[in-house]
Amino acid sequence: MTSKQDFQNGCAPCSPSDFGSGSFVTELASPRPVWSSLYRGFRKRCPACGRGRLLHRYLKVFDRCAVCSESLHHQQADDGPPYFTMFLVGHIVIPLMLIVEKQFSPDMWVHWASWPALALLLSIGLLPSVKGALVGLQWALRMHGFSDQDPYP
Repeated sequence: MTSKQDFQNGCAPCSPSDFGSGSFVTELASPRPVWSSLYRGFRKRCPACGRGRLLHRYLKVFDRCAVCSESLHHQQADDGPPYFTMFLVGHIVIPLMLIVEKQFSPDMWVHWASWPALALLLSIGLLPSVKGALVGLQWALRMHGFSDQDPYP
């Protein structure tokens, strides 16, 4: 039995039945596969089934998977994909630049012409895949409304 004092202190005791059928225990007992969700998202496929398309146009995420009807409108990738893409492209281009300079010592105009173009092409090519992977990660970790049920009815 809870008393008025318990509620005023913010420490009212509760039992598992207070959370109903959609409890935290149920969600924690059924984890979603993180690595396969990341891989499916990187391939621009639905993180739940791996068959439906995740993106239409260049970076627009479908509201719902056409194959399994998983709701995808919850995603909040925001600024994450460009940051991760810049990180990846930088870690690809800079070592290549150093290797080419040490091995071949090309003229400076070769560096000026090739590396910005390669960085731009890699960025444009990787950005949708990185966004898909981030959406897959959010789905696997049940972030931003991707949970099965709302734990706070």
